[in-house]
Amino acid sequence: MKVQYFEDTDTLYIEFRAEDIAETRDLDENTTLDLDPEGNLVAITLEHASTRTDVRRLTLEGIAA
Repeated sequence: MKVQYFEDTDTLYIEFRAEDIAETRDLDENTTLDLDPEGNLVAITLEHASTRTDVRRLTLEGIAA
């Protein structure tokens, strides 16, 4: 899993799995979902992230082995 914040565009990108993206769907005008060929969620992109999330604070809990 990878979380990236691009301050210059105020975009938050959360990648759940490093898989090929077969389709990108608009959830709303500022949120896109990337799906693999089987329709499973690969990543989410949030535009205007600083007004929609707390991008300055990241907490990681429950790391699975």
